[in-house]
Amino acid sequence: MKELRIIGLMSGTSLDGLDLAACTFTFDNQWIFTINHCKTVAYSMSLKSALQRLDTSTAFEYAKTDHELGRFFGSEVNKFISETDFEADYISSHGHTIFHQPEINLTTQIGHPSAIAALTKIPVIADFRTVDVHLNGQGAPLVPIGDLLLFNEYKYCLNLGGIANISIKDERGGIRAFDTGIANMALNLVAQTEGKEYDSGGEMAQKGSVKTALLEQLNKLDYHQLPAPKSIGKEWFNAEVKPLISKALKENSSSDVLATLCEHIAMQIAAQISNSGKLLVTGGGAKNDFLVQCIKKHCSAEINLPSDELIDYKEALIFAFLGTLHAAHQTNILEATTGSSYDHTGGCIYSPFLRNKN
Repeated sequence: MKELRIIGLMSGTSLDGLDLAACTFTFDNQWIFTINHCKTVAYSMSLKSALQRLDTSTAFEYAKTDHELGRFFGSEVNKFISETDFEADYISSHGHTIFHQPEINLTTQIGHPSAIAALTKIPVIADFRTVDVHLNGQGAPLVPIGDLLLFNEYKYCLNLGGIANISIKDERGGIRAFDTGIANMALNLVAQTEGKEYDSGGEMAQKGSVKTALLEQLNKLDYHQLPAPKSIGKEWFNAEVKPLISKALKENSSSDVLATLCEHIAMQIAAQISNSGKLLVTGGGAKNDFLVQCIKKHCSAEINLPSDELIDYKEALIFAFLGTLHAAHQTNILEATTGSSYDHTGGCIYSPFLRNKN
């Protein structure tokens, strides 16, 4: 197939900002990718605040923010293209998740693709998760198809974003994947009680000690006893984890709570790794040295930390790849990883309007 040039957009639960990755994909017996350019645009405090409270806002505010965020995405893509001279065939947008409740066939991502297409005049591929939840899947994780086809040298691929998720490959060429539990969403919450956006390098956690009672409560959460495929969202975090953290902070230092959370995150990850093999670690949590050391302590796999570019932009890269597979009319969502009824192609194409030349 011909070379495809796609800009991947990713906005995660950590609310760090909008990740943009301009990528080139070719196929020659296997998929080959290049990240040509990448950039993160931080959210303003007002936009970040709006996104944080949107799950409890009015229907009007939800719809308004959906379109405003789409226009923001489109505007930032235009700036990105102007800065890089990258000529994109498509934009592939994950959007920003507000609701994720697959048990009732519900998942929503905002940042309206029509607004992106209108502003950029480039076809936009988006809405990757919705079909999956209506095929009784989890709508997540979607990254494993990229782990399978772009990073086949690794047995395990771990993403430490707001939520941690892992892909595990088998000897037959198959793959399974699921959310292992909380990650930066919880760590950032605690760091913010000390006036910091996040615990840089895990410096605060390193000063703390593990609190056994809190660790046991976290490890006994019902989610960790469920079989895969499985996934979690902000709603689960707010209902199940946030109250435990709030209570713990009244009785312990923030450093102790952070140290305990890192231990919990590492234990849940290690529980999924049955033997040795290469483990690729990406996402913002890969820059938390203390968390990575906790994972190394519990885990038998060979841990690989790639370049900062791949740590920061792997998800944007893979959403660009999901768009590539969609454009090529190929499967981009796997039954084995989401639990849906069958492998399928997720996403819809939003084409920009055609100008009347008369």
